[in-house]
Amino acid sequence: MKHLKKLIPFKALKKLVPYYQKFIQQPSEKYLFKPLRKAGSILTHNKVIMKRQTDVVFFSKFTYTITHKRREHMIGIAFIFIWIIGYLIFTLYPVFYSLYLSFFKVQLDGQNLNLAFEGFNNYKAIFLNDPYFVEILMQYGVEMLINVSITIVFALVIAMLINQDIKGKGAWRTVFFLPVIITSGPVIAILISQGATTLPSIEDYDIIDQILSNVGGFIADPLQALFNQILLVFWFAGIQILILLAGLQKIDKAIYEAASIDGAGPWESFWKITLPSLMPLITVTVVYTVVSMSVFSLNEVIIYIQNVMLGESTDAITTGYGYSSALSWVYFIVMSIIILLFVGIINIRRRSRT
Repeated sequence: MKHLKKLIPFKALKKLVPYYQKFIQQPSEKYLFKPLRKAGSILTHNKVIMKRQTDVVFFSKFTYTITHKRREHMIGIAFIFIWIIGYLIFTLYPVFYSLYLSFFKVQLDGQNLNLAFEGFNNYKAIFLNDPYFVEILMQYGVEMLINVSITIVFALVIAMLINQDIKGKGAWRTVFFLPVIITSGPVIAILISQGATTLPSIEDYDIIDQILSNVGGFIADPLQALFNQILLVFWFAGIQILILLAGLQKIDKAIYEAASIDGAGPWESFWKITLPSLMPLITVTVVYTVVSMSVFSLNEVIIYIQNVMLGESTDAITTGYGYSSALSWVYFIVMSIIILLFVGIINIRRRSRT
């Protein structure tokens, strides 16, 4: 304590207390805290809202009891309130405004938008007048079914390998997560143009050509795109690997030991213990993979919608902001159907095992 008194000049600090009270404490109490308490009292004690100790009365008729659980919920909402406001302004409003524009023909006039109501004509033009979008959308659906399945299987295999007792687990996690950090739209475009997203020797095997020649063009085109960009598909597996690896590390090893005592081998343990335990996380990774691949800047559907959007000055109904908004909503519905399809298959699989 003596050493502390030598280090801290208590007498000098005592001399500063009056100045602190005069120039900081009293002004802040008078000009900040007192007005805030008064404003809070006005907001919580009026004809609309009357706050009491254990409840809140709205319009002097409806009583809302504040329980301990509800108070915790209100505190949690208060912490994320700023994010909620930002989400409503910068995300939810533009989304529904695009739905509003999808029923109009939109033309730019300087900084203003000229809207001409078209009803469902934009949506009819998608399927009746547009010769390309439906074909691109169907190809996108098939590619999602193939690419997402391969990505999830690849992520699960890599996560199980990293989860083994090997040295340098952190380095391996970094290696597989690194493409998520360094890759972007322009980087991927350059790599694709240089052929860096395909395996160098994959074209040397005739088995690939035989597979493509024995299936229809509806299946052959997505498979050809998969073979040409197989490494690009694997690059989307970085976050999925980390999610599944976290799930694997949460599984109690005693369960595997008990299963091995009962005579279960690695194959039986995988199907009976590992896979059922990871099913909730697999659902999350499937949703994330579909969304990340669907909103990728080099996605053909995204590129087509952007090109259509830039034709706002023409008279055709198949161009402009209104028509591109309709395309976006159809694209969103198809993406949601693909997600529901995957989630439904996973849930059926989980129920059949329970």
